[in-house]
Amino acid sequence: MLPTAKIGPYTLPNPLIVAPMAGVTDRPFRQLCRRMGAGLAVSEMVIADSKLWHTRKSRTRLNHEGEPEPRSVQIAGGDPQMLADAARQNAGFGAQIIDINMGCPAKKVCNKPAGSALMKDEALVREILEAVVKAVDVPVTLKMRTGWDSGNRNAPVIARMAQNAGIQALAIHGRTRADKYNGDAEYDTIAEVKSQVQIPVFANGDITSPEKAMQVLSHTGADGLLIGRGAQGRPWIFREILHYLETGKHLSEPTLDEVEQILTGHLAELHSFYGEKMGVRIARKHVGWYLQSHDQSRQFRKRFNAIEDALEQKDSIEQYFAGLRNGEVFAA
Repeated sequence: MLPTAKIGPYTLPNPLIVAPMAGVTDRPFRQLCRRMGAGLAVSEMVIADSKLWHTRKSRTRLNHEGEPEPRSVQIAGGDPQMLADAARQNAGFGAQIIDINMGCPAKKVCNKPAGSALMKDEALVREILEAVVKAVDVPVTLKMRTGWDSGNRNAPVIARMAQNAGIQALAIHGRTRADKYNGDAEYDTIAEVKSQVQIPVFANGDITSPEKAMQVLSHTGADGLLIGRGAQGRPWIFREILHYLETGKHLSEPTLDEVEQILTGHLAELHSFYGEKMGVRIARKHVGWYLQSHDQSRQFRKRFNAIEDALEQKDSIEQYFAGLRNGEVFAA
């Protein structure tokens, strides 16, 4: 039986959330994952300094046109007042949930300090949480890691602080800031957090299969899951996990025809959203993910990455699948 996931006044259609990923969870990807079964998709992080919002990157990150509700926008920064202002402005733009980033381990984010580096300064964390919650009428959520290194797993302390500050839900990645994305995620700390707070807790990290999803939910007692890298090139992972959690049975893999349809549709959305020049460039990494377990020699991807024209990208994908089509299933 699926747990019911709530964030403030919103009851999600299901407890599977697309984790925010910089350079990945743009509007076309979020909408695709929602169509493939995700209950919510969180935007790429928007830098808190609104003076930088005039850039092309920020403008596309602030675009939520046509997205299903509730719309969740993640903000990143280290200054309480700036984050509060960013939350207020994003709520004005139509964000219905504001998510605070204390999970990103990237050096350029942590050097500010922002992202998961904030977990080192619990007094600043409290100030940020209180300022952002006070600034908006919409629910505020927090994404963090288990701590900043293996000797300092302070997620339970910050979780209790967040609950007291009025944060409506927590998402916890099962690694510390020092781990980055290395090694295996651990879920004991997430289970500890869940046992200590009353607000919803979502588990994140290494959820790449239906079995792993069930195992993590069972181990942590979490109210739901955030799925990030497991959805790259496999947006259908959401419907697979949902089916498995509901029935205990595996959904059959998508056929080559369906994968081609999903991929060409995704390409068209990227070209339309970003314009041809940027869309062609951004499409390359997505195509790489879709085909990474199929194009073992990488020969096709090397050729694809040299294409500069949107129509040519579409044609080359169609030719690639025409060459594969012999009734087999897509080995993802």
